[in-house]
Amino acid sequence: MLSYQFISQISIIGRTQWNILAQQNLFCQYEWLVALENSHCASAHTGWQPHHLAVYQQDTLIAILPGYIKSHSYGEYVFDWSWAEAYEAHSLTYYPKWLSGVPFTPITGKRILTKTLTTELSAYIQHVLQQEMLNKQWSSTHINFLTQAEHFNDTMMIRHAVQFHWQNKGFQCFDDFLATMTARKRKMIKKERSQVAATSLNIIWLSGDEITTEHMQGFFSCYQQTYLKRSGHHGYLNWAFFDEIQRTMQKSIHLCIAYDTETLVAASLYLSDGDTLYGRYWGSLAEYQHLHFELCYYRGIDFAIKNQLLRFDAGAQGEHKLARGFEPKTTYSAHQIADPMFARAITDFIARERIHIAQYALQCKAQLPFKNE
Repeated sequence: MLSYQFISQISIIGRTQWNILAQQNLFCQYEWLVALENSHCASAHTGWQPHHLAVYQQDTLIAILPGYIKSHSYGEYVFDWSWAEAYEAHSLTYYPKWLSGVPFTPITGKRILTKTLTTELSAYIQHVLQQEMLNKQWSSTHINFLTQAEHFNDTMMIRHAVQFHWQNKGFQCFDDFLATMTARKRKMIKKERSQVAATSLNIIWLSGDEITTEHMQGFFSCYQQTYLKRSGHHGYLNWAFFDEIQRTMQKSIHLCIAYDTETLVAASLYLSDGDTLYGRYWGSLAEYQHLHFELCYYRGIDFAIKNQLLRFDAGAQGEHKLARGFEPKTTYSAHQIADPMFARAITDFIARERIHIAQYALQCKAQLPFKNE
């Protein structure tokens, strides 16, 4: 017999039980998600009110969906602003909605945290979300960046998008990777890297307990400055968040830092698990040509090769990644809409969008810089 409840704080479940179900799913592990809550980055005030779905079999917790009641669509990276505008045009309210995902983190991973995803459990979760959507008067429920294995076939619409990931094809060094590329693209990358190398910058990697609070504070200043310049605010994440994950996720965290003499001028924060490197946040305090590419892409590729990681996920968007060897990868999100009229319209929109996304992925593959592609 299955039952459920919604949890307003991840700490109610606790680290041990949560991580047994999250397993190696880095950004759904307790440490990452509780840091978002403890720092109030994920809170009702920021529009990310924790509302996690916990499923029980008798008295045993068997599944969790990290979830949030949303009062806006910022920080999701699956864009539904046009849906909200359509609701407003019809004098309807799109918010609140419920979303399962990782705040500010567009990385694919299991969203149904469970040891074994059965057909019965999947159907039950669909039923719960549909009933809660109607009972709580949410406009919709969403599951972002879920895996293909978690696709719902009945009540939820599957939406596609494209990201760009680097694949390690048995490379022993960066030059092995360059050797797979056309001469023109290989020359471009060498030129970009040489221009950074010709500066007075000293670039280093730090991992785990090599990273001090001073290093992290330097990175944080870069992060805030870059967000302020680009978006007019200091970023979604505050110092309390970065300070906590440095302490609780130390073994997974890496910093790539650029110094001009002894002054920290730019930094990128990465995380890694058993087979993947994740480029998460970057910032700089001064302008240096191609430094963003060096710290966010080329040094990440170097790191992945050196540590025999299979994949490098450098974050959402960025067609400029194609020319630098990142390949298109389809991502998925699942959606259900309470209003029948809008459900039909959005179903049609997603069907047409999927055709466009498939064409776009093919166009991206045609632009890859590799020989014989």
